[in-house]
Amino acid sequence: MLASDEIEQNLAGAWRLMLGKADGLRQLDLSADGFWNSFFAILVAVPALVVGWAGVSNDVALETATFAGRFGIVVRLAMVDIGAWVLPLIALALVAPRVGIGDRFVHYVVASNWTSAIIAWLMLPAALARMLFPAAENVVSLLSLAVFALAMVFTWRMTNATIGKGAAIGSAVFAGMFFVSLLVLFSLQTLLGIQLPA
Repeated sequence: MLASDEIEQNLAGAWRLMLGKADGLRQLDLSADGFWNSFFAILVAVPALVVGWAGVSNDVALETATFAGRFGIVVRLAMVDIGAWVLPLIALALVAPRVGIGDRFVHYVVASNWTSAIIAWLMLPAALARMLFPAAENVVSLLSLAVFALAMVFTWRMTNATIGKGAAIGSAVFAGMFFVSLLVLFSLQTLLGIQLPA
């Protein structure tokens, strides 16, 4: 388990990268241990993600009033989100050397993991609003959309700053990872029988 000061340092570095500041890389642990430790960011994100999973389970399980039924949906939602977090990084590992960014793969994974943890917490207010104010669906949807758009801007900036090979290549990596993440997300939702309400 990482010490709290190590977590804070990595989160601070990721935040700098999200602002487009390449010097944030200096605060990240880019060693072999740092690479694997960056997946601890999933645990950092889990408390915020749980709120979102609980809120979505309320919508998905309208006909399932039992705790076990809702808990099962939360578990499947967790599998979907964690799969959509990790599997695109595995896909990137396979193609990074072939597309000329192999030397930035570790940098990207470490930065991406810690950035994803921050974004999970940025999405928390919208998830809470969804649970606490179900009648204000339109307002909550607008808030969620605004936070999502902001998250995409932050992720694009982080990607460009981390890849460090110009905006064209950084944007291509961002678009590719976004596409693969959506593909994994929808595939896992279908596989696990999660049908989100329209």
